[in-house]
Amino acid sequence: MNKFELLAPAGTYDAFIAATENGADAVYLGGKLFNARANASNFDNDELKKIVEYAHLRNVKIYVTMNTLLTNNELNEALDFAYDLYNMGIDAVIVQDLGLAKVLHERIPLLHLHASTQMTIYNLAGVKRLEALGFTRVVLARELSLDEIKYICDNTNLEIEVFVHGALCISYSGQCLMSSMIGDRSGNRGKCAQPCRLPYTLLKNGTPLKSGYLLSPKDLCTIDYFSKLPNITSLKIEGRMKSPEYVATVVSTYRKAIDGKTITRRG
Repeated sequence: MNKFELLAPAGTYDAFIAATENGADAVYLGGKLFNARANASNFDNDELKKIVEYAHLRNVKIYVTMNTLLTNNELNEALDFAYDLYNMGIDAVIVQDLGLAKVLHERIPLLHLHASTQMTIYNLAGVKRLEALGFTRVVLARELSLDEIKYICDNTNLEIEVFVHGALCISYSGQCLMSSMIGDRSGNRGKCAQPCRLPYTLLKNGTPLKSGYLLSPKDLCTIDYFSKLPNITSLKIEGRMKSPEYVATVVSTYRKAIDGKTITRRG
């Protein structure tokens, strides 16, 4: 089996500890600015410094999310924040906004750029374009098949990352406008209200046909497909809003799968 990087989420310090102590090779998390999980606890700069030190002593990498869309008047503040992250020694930033990526590559060329899944990269041409823009890794769209992922992996030198576990958005790669329309809270600005997780009733000519969580997909789980995974760099677990207990359980399970150990199933 390929030696994958296991990439875990952390929305709180306890979740970060749970990830590192249960076998994560890398952890992704957000600062107080420009990240797509604004409702997570997230971390201020002092906390991030502490996290980087703790992680690097244990050979765990830290990737910081700067994965929202930015306005013109936010770019300078984002650049200042990125300088802070670079000076802390973080291993990469995860970016959605192409304008921000251009500025970061020009001003901080040694800062590794990871293309967020919300860039909706579906094909090899998109991967190659991001390589030309200075990215070192691409998080592929979640809708790709194993064959499509393999084709991309076989034809690029960029690191490829895919989601292997966690919640899914009803819209393609999280490109959802529903939260903005219903609650004036943009998912692309880190404030998704998750309206797809609410119960709805489907009507036909005023007559109810079905009720329930009609827009909420089942969680992704690829634990049974590890033998079929192509030469991917990093396997990503969704869950920056999840509890430390959830993070510990999922990370330890995928760690066992990567290492070829037996997984005990319940139920």
